[in-house]
Amino acid sequence: MRKIAAKKSNAAQVKNGDTVWVHYTGKLEDGSVFDSSVNKDSLEFTIGQKQVIPGFEQAVIGMSLNESKTVVIPVDAAYGPHRKDRIARVPRSRFPADTAELKVGQRLKLKQHGGQSVAVTVLDLSDSTATLDANHPLAGKDLTFDLELVKIV
Repeated sequence: MRKIAAKKSNAAQVKNGDTVWVHYTGKLEDGSVFDSSVNKDSLEFTIGQKQVIPGFEQAVIGMSLNESKTVVIPVDAAYGPHRKDRIARVPRSRFPADTAELKVGQRLKLKQHGGQSVAVTVLDLSDSTATLDANHPLAGKDLTFDLELVKIV
């Protein structure tokens, strides 16, 4: 993780076990925004509970109340590399009838054999198969976050 810029105060710093509220804007390398809490509620999570990606949590540790900073979170501390083994061609006959209108780019939640759900993106369709990608949409990407710590408990 690379810190780009920071504005710091002298207040208490975030540590493991703290519950924090953070405003953020997440951007890709080209500067396009993929998510933001601007004009919404801030993101609440507890440090050490693995509720956010590892690099995001690490970036917040040590921040002080009202501190702002920009960090670049590399692939391995974000959603990991894009893995080809998470892409599969599946017979369309295995889909329930209500998913007959599949569209390329569509996100679906499918049940696996053990009953767990997995989110997938439809990459390609033919008359007989659907190519599905179970990678997170941000897998394989370095992520830049503008962060502002608004509350520590």
